Amino acid sequence: MSKVLEVATPIRSSPDKFYDFFKNHTSDLLTVFPASFQSVQVLEGEDGKIGCVKVWNFIAGGISQMLKLRTEAINDAERTITYKAIEGDLMILYKVFQFTIAPGNGVAKWAIEYEKTTELVPPPEIYGVFSISITEVVDLYLLTH
Repeated sequence: MSKVLEVATPIRSSPDKFYDFFKNHTSDLLTVFPASFQSVQVLEGEDGKIGCVKVWNFIAGGISQMLKLRTEAINDAERTITYKAIEGDLMILYKVFQFTIAPGNGVAKWAIEYEKTTELVPPPEIYGVFSISITEVVDLYLLTH
């Protein structure tokens, strides 16, 4: 059974700019947040389109990881984007792992939906913390660019 971990972080940049960054420019995370994002490769489709598949190599919680993400849903009216993990290190711990980004006025919300492979697996709190870090770095970048 899936559960949802939600985090929210204040943002000072425009929600439209924040949304546009995650819809069309996520590969820029390599430049914006090089301490955590090591590489990204588009395997299918293109940024800003449902079905786009990318392989990310990143560090979260001090652990180097690989994750293949597919853009599952984009809702321009509500400014939400959902990405689903389809392969990678996270899939050892979680049968289901997907997250939705929803920037609003003064806040960016992340909802991480997950289903653990066993009861011994912890909730993905490390990724909630990682989402907050990403939000803070991207917000600062957008305020200065």
